[in-house]
Amino acid sequence: MTSGVDLVRQQLLVALGQPLEITQADIVCNGHSIECRINAEDPYNFTPSPGLITGVRLPGGPGIRIDTHVAAGYRVPTHYDSLIAKLIVHAPTREQAIIRMRRALAEMQIDGVSTNLQLHREILEDSAFAEGGTDIHHLEHWLAARGAQ
Repeated sequence: MTSGVDLVRQQLLVALGQPLEITQADIVCNGHSIECRINAEDPYNFTPSPGLITGVRLPGGPGIRIDTHVAAGYRVPTHYDSLIAKLIVHAPTREQAIIRMRRALAEMQIDGVSTNLQLHREILEDSAFAEGGTDIHHLEHWLAARGAQ
């Protein structure tokens, strides 16, 4: 989203033995992007939530992209990855990207199975996340602190 480069296309070209169509010098990043991976799982203990999706409402608008295969009537299987959607936003600044993601998460609804949508909503409201500078352990520390309350 920040470079405008279709990375999957470039990967497929390489896999087919063809040269990349671009060089590193061709890549110019613009703005900020955030991705939330929406899973059919309990939002706090991460156990899978297979079952029938009975309703779906997806966000839209400028700077919002959703990659998904689900619709009402889709059955989340028990034996596969619980990923059901990738919600991606892009905006000129980090602050604007956070606001855009908050709005997109508020608009998104998936009924019939548990999802981690509420967890993403809460993380986007976390001041440490909003300020930036968090590391890969932020979520585990954040969850542990919430459990201690």
